[in-house]
Amino acid sequence: MCTVITVKEIAQMCNVSPSTVSNILNGRPNVGEETRQRVLEVIKETGYQPNYFAQSMRKQSSKMISIVVEDLGEFSTPPIVEAAMAYCDDMGYRAILMNMRLYDKWQKDWYDDEDKVKSVLLPLIQEMQSIRVDGMLYIAGHCRHIDYFPKEFKLPGVIAYGISEGGRYPSVVIDDEKGGYDIARYLIEQGHTCIGVIAGSDNNLHTRSRLDGFCKALQERKVPYDPRLVRYGDWKRGSGYQEAAYLVEQGVTAIFCMNDSMAAGVYDYLREKGLTIGQDISVVGYDNKELSKYLYPALTTNEIPLRVIGQKAAELLIDHIEDKEQEATGGMLVKLPCEMRYRDSVDKLK
Repeated sequence: MCTVITVKEIAQMCNVSPSTVSNILNGRPNVGEETRQRVLEVIKETGYQPNYFAQSMRKQSSKMISIVVEDLGEFSTPPIVEAAMAYCDDMGYRAILMNMRLYDKWQKDWYDDEDKVKSVLLPLIQEMQSIRVDGMLYIAGHCRHIDYFPKEFKLPGVIAYGISEGGRYPSVVIDDEKGGYDIARYLIEQGHTCIGVIAGSDNNLHTRSRLDGFCKALQERKVPYDPRLVRYGDWKRGSGYQEAAYLVEQGVTAIFCMNDSMAAGVYDYLREKGLTIGQDISVVGYDNKELSKYLYPALTTNEIPLRVIGQKAAELLIDHIEDKEQEATGGMLVKLPCEMRYRDSVDKLK
């Protein structure tokens, strides 16, 4: 059976007071270096771990944060989590990861089913309250309006990669409108005016915002917008292949795909038809997934700053936790810009 070592026992082993051990554990400077090293050595030898629950009872602060993710298997989630946990660690907070596995359980069938979401989330809320975490960081699998939290749930929170409905919590998202704008502007600058779009699902916030930015760039540069050249896919490689067939028939010189997976499907179709990517037809993606660098030719795309989202969300949460008197930040919407990655899949027309 594993024996739990206490601060008092560490103090007895080192012949010092429990308060001295506590000062050393908390990094306070009022302890002699020789004593500090002796205590740290005993802590290492015994494998002592602090009792976070007992600390929270005494201090009314656990120095723990719950990171709740809709599904750890979504491509966008791990980098956000890693950056958030790293920031928490740097700030002396312990991050507890809670994976709802919504996509794994129900694929897309839970999107409009609040009961399914709450059947998983509400037990996690009870757990957060029972272990007395100081705050919650909720990471969405895709951008949408989120409002699943009971009114009596009073913990500080931040929503990452989604938008808090009604402005209850601060939200950190990507600036999709600017992303769509930057891609359209770039293609126009390369001489393309007949540009096809393979969007995601038409009721998706990413889709709407990227298309808004795309249209804004066309309007500014007096390029006519043709709604027939906008096709809606399902974010998967197969829909890129399918919609590319229609767009090629319309005579487009470039195709903007709203994610890299659909761009890979366009590559499949163009190559099958003997067309040269980056010469006969230009292709741009979105996300900068790993595969974008290894497609041939390498895919020009727009990189989503996933790690920056995680760090910024954790920063907002800890700032709120540590400054109890600060003004409410609910309703704050932080939009972070994407960054274009220029590669070989776009040709400059003469």
